[in-house]
Formats: sequence, C-alpha cells, structure tokens
Amino acid sequence: MKSFFQKLRDIWAHEELRKRIGITLGFILIYRIGSFIVLPGVNSDILAEQMATSTGGGLGDILALFTGGAFTRASIFALGIMPYISASIIMQLMGIAVPSVQKMQQDGESGRKKLNQWTRFLTIAITLVQAPGYLASTVASVPGAVVNPGALWWFSSVIILTSATLLIMYLGERITERGVGNGISLLIMIGIIATFPQAIIQEFIHPETNLYFFLVEMFAMFVVIGLSVALVQGVRRVPVEMARLQQASSSYLPQGSGARSYIPLKVNSSGVMPIIFAQAIMFVPLYLTQNESLAESSVLRSLGDFNGLWYNVLFFFTIVLFTYFYTAITVNPQQMADDLKRQGNFVPGVKPGRPTMEFLDNVISKITLPGSVFLGLIAILPAIVFNFGLTHSQSFSIFFGGTSLLIMVGVILDTLQQIESYLLSRQYDGLMKSGKLRGRQGTSVSGMAG
Repeated sequence: MKSFFQKLRDIWAHEELRKRIGITLGFILIYRIGSFIVLPGVNSDILAEQMATSTGGGLGDILALFTGGAFTRASIFALGIMPYISASIIMQLMGIAVPSVQKMQQDGESGRKKLNQWTRFLTIAITLVQAPGYLASTVASVPGAVVNPGALWWFSSVIILTSATLLIMYLGERITERGVGNGISLLIMIGIIATFPQAIIQEFIHPETNLYFFLVEMFAMFVVIGLSVALVQGVRRVPVEMARLQQASSSYLPQGSGARSYIPLKVNSSGVMPIIFAQAIMFVPLYLTQNESLAESSVLRSLGDFNGLWYNVLFFFTIVLFTYFYTAITVNPQQMADDLKRQGNFVPGVKPGRPTMEFLDNVISKITLPGSVFLGLIAILPAIVFNFGLTHSQSFSIFFGGTSLLIMVGVILDTLQQIESYLLSRQYDGLMKSGKLRGRQGTSVSGMAG
C-alpha cells in the first residue's frame, strides 16, 4: 500500500504525465456525459420500461455493453465507436487487395494521414446506414417512445447520431495524441466498466444465487483475469548476441563480458484489436436479424444468438483469423532482421539476413497459434458458463471472460505501461541532471558509443 501511494505521488510530481492524465479524464467525462443525453423527441421513460421487460440476449445487450448503456437509452452516443472500428477493418482489409491503399500504407506519415481521412469518410457512410436501422428497430418500434415520429425527427436524429459518432472518434484520437493510452480502446473499456457494477449486483440479488455460489463465481472470475493477464503479458525471448564495440584500443561488450540481449516476441502481439475487429464483424448478422424480412432466416437467427453454438464457433475462428492478420501487419520479421544486421547483432546459431528473418517468422507463427486459440477460448467463455448454468445473470456472464474482460485487461495493462514509461523517463532525466554519475564507465545507453 505504501508503494501504491508513492507511485501516485510520483505521477502527480511528473508535470507532463499529470497533464496527460487530466486531459484523458476530461475527454472520458465528456464521453460519459454524452451517453446520458437522450435524442430529442424520445421519451426515455417508456423506452426504459420496454428495455426492462425485454428478454435480452441479443444485439441490444452487446451494444449496450460496448456503449456503456447508451444504446438502450437512445442516447446521442448510442452507436458508440463501432462504426469507426468497422471502417478501420474495411480499410485494413483493402490494404491487402487495393494497390492505392497499399501505397498509402507505405508512404509514411503523409500516407497515414490520407488513410485516416478515408477512414473518417467511411465512418460517416457506415453511420448514415446504421443510424436509420437503429432508430427503426430500437426506438421507433416501441409504441409511444417517440413523441412525433415525422420526417423532421428522422432526419435530425440521423444527423445527431452521425455527428455524435464523429465526436467520439475525435475524442479517441485526441486521447491517443494528447492523453495516456489508446483513445479508441480506452473509450470502449470505459463503456464496459460502466456496466460492470450493475452486472455484479444483478448476479448477487438473483433468486438462485446464494453467498457461497457468488463467492465461487468471483474466485473463478479472478482466475480467468489471471489467465488473461498471462496471455497479454506472455513473451517468447529470442536471444541476441550483441556485437563488440571498439573504444580506444580495447574492445568490450556493452553490458559486461559475454553480455546477451533478447528480442521479446509477445504471444499475443495484436493485443485486443482482434477481439474488437471480430466483434464488429459479428454485429453484421445481429443487425440483419433486426430486419423483419430477414428475422425468419434460421441461419441469421443462429448467428444472431451470442449464446448459440454457431455464433460462438464463427466468433472463435474470426478471432483466430484476425489475430494472424493483425500480427502480420504489425510485426515485421524482415525489418527486425535488417535492424539486427545493420547493428552488427545476431541470433546465436542463425546467419544474419534472410535466415534470421525466416527464423523470426517461424517463431512468431508458432507462438501466435496457441495465443490466438487461447484468445478465442476466453472470448467464448461467457456463452459456455451461461449455457451450463455456472452464472445466473446474462449481464454478469458477459464479464466472465469474453470480449469485455479481454478488452479491459489489455487496455488497462497498455495504459499502465505508458504511465510507467513516463515515470521511467522522469527518473532518467533526474539522474542526468543530478551529476551523480561518478564512478560509472563511459558506456552510453544501449551500448552505443559516442
């Protein structure tokens, strides 16, 4: 506990980190306030009664989870950040097949700006399609929920939902740029955490839940959280021999005689993005089941039931696929091999250049397979525990592993790592300014001479 308060004091003493955390909390506050602002012309009380009496277990439960309840409240933030996630998926998939998009991906900072601009335009297009569907299936379908469902209300509501989605996208980008953590992932996590206390209360007060059963559930949840942390933090260390450096007439190794470094290859290099991408893809059949003409399709109904077999089978394989896809575009063995060769470092027993690239690619492929399978199993765990009666509340089972837990664990760990890096940079600055470096050897950071 003492070290915890000391860490808080260190964070407060770091001026830049303090400002970044303040900016992040301010943008999150704006997001949470917006999630409670109801669309004009909507009677939220009637809508809340309808949602309370509905059986649940469909699209509303999932979208309410990712939007912090904004979806079921008919908030201006009802669609959340998912249209932007869908647009990002489409643009990344186009990067494989469309040469012009590939060129933008390879053009550095200028290409990235163009790609982001096209992603924003696509987000607007997707939101303009999703907004009328949401209004028709969730809001206007409830008798008395809309005071005057005329053409003006439809037009204004679609514009408001589209503008609100763009505002959420802006908040996420500003958090990434000026705050702490990945803004888009952080906003999704905040929406999930907002519904977590209510889910625990519903499970605790359920008629079939007793104190002993509830304590066993909480213990099992902590075990799953531990496994999720192990998955996110797991690395495969590839040893690297560092080249000898010449200084004056003597040679030495940067970290002492026989020093060896390593390349940390993460078991789950893609983080939470495969989960977010796969969930966005699974929204497609869920959206289609809201259409009356398609609701009778047995295939769509099976894919629209997130406790059903075929939904979870497809969800599992989609996560595995996106894990390989996202790892392939974020981890570049060729670049790693070139960097090692240029620095004069090498993997023991492997020749520099192409053999090193093939070796690293083989290692990444081997560790990605169990990582992706484990990621998929945790993602479908809520459906397993609910179908076998291990939890009584549907809202609580969503947090028992699954997308929500993986996103929370991954985003929290990523944010804490960024905070830790700022604290370490402050400590390094303090050492450099103190002048208390007497008695140390004249080696510079990372063994680079000069």
